[in-house]
Amino acid sequence: MIATCGSARRSLARAFADRDAGPVLLFVEGSAGLGKTHLLRELADLPETPDVARRWWRCGAEGGGPQEDEAWREPTLLLVDDVHRADEDELRRLRRVLAGLEPGSAAAVTYRPEELPFPGMPLGGSAMTYPFRLTVLGDRLAPWDEERVRRAAAEVLGESESWTAEAVSALRERTGGVPRAVVDLLAMLREQRPVFTGTAAEVAAAGVPTRLAELVLSRTYALSPAHRPLVWAAAVLDGPAARDELIAVAGLGAVPGSDALLRALESAALAELGEGRYGFAVPLAAAAVRDTVPGPVRQDLHRRAARALGRRQPVAWAAVGEHHRAAGECRGWLRAVEKAAESAAASGRHQEAITLLERTLATPGIPPQARARLAPLLARNAVTGLRSDQTVEVLEQIVRDADLPPAVRGELRLDLGLMLSNQMGRFEEGWRVLEVAAAELREVRSVLAARAMAALVTPYWPGASLDVHRGWLIKAAAAADDSGDDAMRTAVLANHVGLAMSWADPEAWDLVEQLPVQSTDPACARQAARGLCNAADSAVWLGFYRRVDGLLTEGRELATRSGAPYTEHSASGTRLLQEFWTGQWLGLAKRCEEFVADTADMPFLSSDAYVVRGLLAVAQGDWGEARSWLSQRGTFGTENLPVPLGATAAGAVIRLTLARQEVADAAEQARAAWTVVAEKGVWPWAAELAPWAVEALARAGDTATAHAMVRDFAQGLGEADAPAARAALAWSRAVLAENEALAEGRPDGLLAAAGTYRKAAAAYAELPRPYSQALTTECAGRCVLAADGGEAPSGTAASAGPEATAPATASAIASATASAIAELEACAQHFTDLGAVWDATRARALLRTRQPAKKGRPPGRPSHSDQLSPREAEVAQLASSGLTNREIAATLHLSPRTVEQHIAGAMRKTGALSRRDLAHRI
Repeated sequence: MIATCGSARRSLARAFADRDAGPVLLFVEGSAGLGKTHLLRELADLPETPDVARRWWRCGAEGGGPQEDEAWREPTLLLVDDVHRADEDELRRLRRVLAGLEPGSAAAVTYRPEELPFPGMPLGGSAMTYPFRLTVLGDRLAPWDEERVRRAAAEVLGESESWTAEAVSALRERTGGVPRAVVDLLAMLREQRPVFTGTAAEVAAAGVPTRLAELVLSRTYALSPAHRPLVWAAAVLDGPAARDELIAVAGLGAVPGSDALLRALESAALAELGEGRYGFAVPLAAAAVRDTVPGPVRQDLHRRAARALGRRQPVAWAAVGEHHRAAGECRGWLRAVEKAAESAAASGRHQEAITLLERTLATPGIPPQARARLAPLLARNAVTGLRSDQTVEVLEQIVRDADLPPAVRGELRLDLGLMLSNQMGRFEEGWRVLEVAAAELREVRSVLAARAMAALVTPYWPGASLDVHRGWLIKAAAAADDSGDDAMRTAVLANHVGLAMSWADPEAWDLVEQLPVQSTDPACARQAARGLCNAADSAVWLGFYRRVDGLLTEGRELATRSGAPYTEHSASGTRLLQEFWTGQWLGLAKRCEEFVADTADMPFLSSDAYVVRGLLAVAQGDWGEARSWLSQRGTFGTENLPVPLGATAAGAVIRLTLARQEVADAAEQARAAWTVVAEKGVWPWAAELAPWAVEALARAGDTATAHAMVRDFAQGLGEADAPAARAALAWSRAVLAENEALAEGRPDGLLAAAGTYRKAAAAYAELPRPYSQALTTECAGRCVLAADGGEAPSGTAASAGPEATAPATASAIASATASAIAELEACAQHFTDLGAVWDATRARALLRTRQPAKKGRPPGRPSHSDQLSPREAEVAQLASSGLTNREIAATLHLSPRTVEQHIAGAMRKTGALSRRDLAHRI
């Protein structure tokens, strides 16, 4: 567990390398727990000294060590442990033995510097006369750094992804990196119940190891009663402190206080931690001492500590508040908490303020006046920063307090509504709370009334229509102008940007230019950052991908400077969406999972990452994972997703359902999802839903509704500049045309549908959106092959059969078929390059139905006795990702029985024990 000091190993190895060289004496200094005895054991096992005799001398033990007249006629390594424990007689014998070391021999002597009777003199107060030939070296053991602590944790507790960097830092900080304390604390964590999960909070709550507690208490209570208060003061301050602070908190005068500090240092109860700073060498030790201080004395110490820390600059108000609380001074505690939260918020440390305020407000018996001051402060930080679930619970309780002033209650209700909507995804509740807040605040505070109205302008929530949001915009703008508050005007403008961009208002980009990005007012800057990130998010849904980078970069930088972590995180979600649509898939799944982990306490914030991860899983053929991610893994209801994100997730689920040939279910899902978008009336947001919804209804035979969807989509878009939606409209029209042509058996209709698909593909290429481009190009090729007399591919309407004729000429179809095959080959490669396994397999299967056999192959089936055939490899890959036989059959245009045979063959050839095991074998 404790590694040998490298310099000590090298020093002794050199001593034994040359038997004619003079002897070596190595002093090893190390405080308690740094591993001196362990070091000696490792030195005794040095592989460079196979023929050297080892002799141990444990100082302070009865009869320890060799006799001074004992002759050593062979090379010897003398290992002397804990020389600080030796009495004068033993030291005299040791000095003689060391002076008599012969060439080819060496000695290693360890000691605790804090326990030497004569500081700096490990062999006692009498200066030793070292022989000329003796080389005397010194080494000092040091505490472990964080990396060594992390490795120790892995050795004791096992490697675990849940072991956080914060927990490692906490372990290193609390133990001071002292190896013995680290190992003992890890042992406690290993045995704790419930099982340790690797958080910093668990490390902080673990307690003090018995060995450490006994050591520090024995040193403390070895002091006289007059001197102990100084050690108690250090325990209460719980960190490096100046001499005068320690004396003041201990309640001692200058002279007795200085004397007490000297005695504490001499006994090693305290240590000098830096120039003029004193405390415990192992920070954990403070808790052991603090627990032994009598209650009334401890309260007095805390009272004096609050005053002492209040004189520091800058004042650590959170620590001052804790000392007031421990001293029973409620007013001082609450006043310090308020100042600590204000200070944290001013410097952008919103989560720190939230945690402090939540803990304080959850304490029973807080006076109403204090709650009225602290609760709005909590709400403001929670809306700006990353809140915890407890914040919502606390605010919901407080707004029911009848003793709160109306203005305070309205402000709290406003922030509660914002949190429910923006951070919890509980849109319906949030909308109702905001409406009430707007009415309450209009009577008392126009600035906050404008803020509530501005929140109701945001169009992302399901339910209210676009016209309702426009109405709230008019009210919010008027209220903001009446308030004369620049930050509030900017807040309304930021929401106006989001609303205008969502439905592709021609004035939207001009509104973006009006955001005061150069403002020196932090409140204005935060709102401007939000406006830029709103614009970036809308630009992603509209398809203006080349503009997104600039908006996100500027918005995130401004959010960082002004202290708006929620805006920073939401911008990260927008970036993931942009990377998916623009084909930046390398490492994207991992980035999504990391973002979900980073925002685990606020799953709604990571909803973009959930959906993108689900879309990737669909393309990769991992359909079980796809459904899990698209459903947000149960963190909250998908019906509460923002409308564009919910439409995207619904489109992917409909696609999966169609692939499983569950057409009726897909049609029902399409109708429900379409209703949400239609009620909202922001038609660019239908782009990721429309093609799949139209296909589901067309294949289900509900062509009337499918036509109505396409018509409503086109009319809703009007002349809006929404490139992604324009491409999706062309795709939807092509889907409708393909299904009708197949149903009527018209090859010319299929060729026309192929032309419309190609228009959609060209539009996606212009954006660029490579995955959507490849999908629509594949659809075009599928239509052409179907027009050339082939069977309708699985996943489209049934063909009317070869007897149905149409005006398309044979030569035109033949020419189109050749082009289609080339396009499909390019598509299959493009899917492969992206990592879209399922799509690539499907495209190759479609190609294989029409490509001629390669020339030069001998008659009969090729032999694959020892290796997987190409078809077996495709089937095995899809099976290992979780698809059923029926789903694989639908993808590859095979019968389920054929799929079953291919899987059996693949398992036999690879030795796989199960379908999942195929993933490791192929």
